Amino acid sequence: MNASLGAAGGSSPAAGAAAHPITDRYTDPCFRAVFNSARHPMAVIGPTGRVLAANPAFGRLLDTPAEELTGLPVGELVPLGLDEHTRAACAAVLRGDCAQVTRTRRLKHPDGRPLWAEVTLVPAGAPGAPALLSVTDISEHRDLREGLRYLQCHDPLTRLPNRALFFQRLAAALADSATGRVGLCYLDLDGFTAVNDTLGHRAGDELLALVAQRLVHVTAGQRDGGLLVARLGGDEFALLVAGSTGTQQLTDLADAVLAGLAARPFELAGQRHTVSASVGVIERPTAGTSATELMRDAGTTLYWAKSDGKGRWTLYDAERSARRMRRQALSSALLPAVERGEFALEFQPIVGLADGTLRGVEALVRWQHPRLGTLAPGDFISLAEETGAIVPLGRWALAESCRQARRWQLEHSGVPPYVSVNVAVRQVWDSDLVADVAAVLRETGLPPGLLQLELTESAGVCPAGRPLRALHALSEMGVRIAIDDFGTGYSNLAYLSRLPVRALKLDGALVRGFHPGAGCGADEAIVATLVDLAHRLGLTVTAECVEEPAQAERLRLIGCDTGQGWHYSKPVAADRISALLARS
Repeated sequence: MNASLGAAGGSSPAAGAAAHPITDRYTDPCFRAVFNSARHPMAVIGPTGRVLAANPAFGRLLDTPAEELTGLPVGELVPLGLDEHTRAACAAVLRGDCAQVTRTRRLKHPDGRPLWAEVTLVPAGAPGAPALLSVTDISEHRDLREGLRYLQCHDPLTRLPNRALFFQRLAAALADSATGRVGLCYLDLDGFTAVNDTLGHRAGDELLALVAQRLVHVTAGQRDGGLLVARLGGDEFALLVAGSTGTQQLTDLADAVLAGLAARPFELAGQRHTVSASVGVIERPTAGTSATELMRDAGTTLYWAKSDGKGRWTLYDAERSARRMRRQALSSALLPAVERGEFALEFQPIVGLADGTLRGVEALVRWQHPRLGTLAPGDFISLAEETGAIVPLGRWALAESCRQARRWQLEHSGVPPYVSVNVAVRQVWDSDLVADVAAVLRETGLPPGLLQLELTESAGVCPAGRPLRALHALSEMGVRIAIDDFGTGYSNLAYLSRLPVRALKLDGALVRGFHPGAGCGADEAIVATLVDLAHRLGLTVTAECVEEPAQAERLRLIGCDTGQGWHYSKPVAADRISALLARS
């Protein structure tokens, strides 16, 4: 049967026509009139696969008189593009083994225009009877469908591929092992919100369209190589490189994008505006990489580019990402850790430089993390301030420090040491610090004079407002107020005279210059000046980070009151302080 569809031979057209009722009907004037006047191309195909009759529309489609098509095998109707698989399906219809066969083909009309056609062959009777071949022009329907698909996959504002199409292409690139590696430049515009706010959303939309044109122009020479430029939403764009050759290709692309945007200003609302972008650059092997992971890390890298100063690209760094993820994990775990009681205190002695006696201790918080072990304040205090966990953590540290200081007072004779507790800026603003301190002193029975609160200069040096009122209230209560890390920060000496401060703690950066071979230099001159100024104001001075005997001696000669550092002791548990007090 396949042979009869594809080559000449078999029964003559006349014999075939006489043997089948449909050809008898074709001789009927009414049938013939309808068949010949039909707008759709149609042909009657005999059981041997040859054309028994064709209407004029079929002839016009094939640019051949309809009568000349009679007797030709279907396989020789070349314009229909019937491949071997389709011819076999047609043979099955003619045998009665298949109810219908339909194929979509791209044909060329005799006038030269292309068209999409649906070619259908259906039996006209019982098995072995002729079948009807019809051709339907579906170009308009297909164009409409393609238009709808275009709208679904492209951004109407910029005409770039949209987020949906971007992720389709990304998924395809990652699934194709031949791709090897995939690269991405993920960018957004710097200061786009300001354009919307000052010039309006219409100007913002215009800017996005102009930026899209600039990106298309900059990447024109690379898009044939698999580069996709897409708008993901808002002012975010992505340049996807399937089959990336390495990070150099991607960083060169990022450089070209940044240079292209900066090449000339954009005309918006009659004004010229210079626009920059931040770009996150990432490249990965397709094997083992998911779209979710790639976009997450690309977003992280874009964030780095923003935080590094904007108007630049930043390459993905696995170590930096690990640190960021660790920071996020610690941040989310902080408040639950406070509630679970995972924190502990260690105490570092504060020693009189003149006589070596223990004057006080600084309470230092340690996080006993169940998985990471003991974490120092530098690992989590800034996170606690950002998240607000510093308020409950600070209350706990204050209460625990005062309870321990009260124990030392009751258990040991002699002058008891004061306990110095750090207070963060957020504690001053976000909690009633005065009420918290009063409640703790009342509950523990610790005399106010044995509590010192350490505030950084940015928290304590304030000309007016809530912090200043809180400091005065605490000082009037009898609590000692100290300014921590003094000398390298804000250092507004005019305000210092107005604050109820009892002590200054010199920043360790100044004290580190006091070691053999360093010379006297500027550090010693600054420290001497600060000590003299503090004494004139009636304040005591503590030097932090004292690590060597020579440093302690030079500080003593300058007139510094107390010292703190590993020369005396590293931070230790409360029982070690108890042992020191027992020996004194």
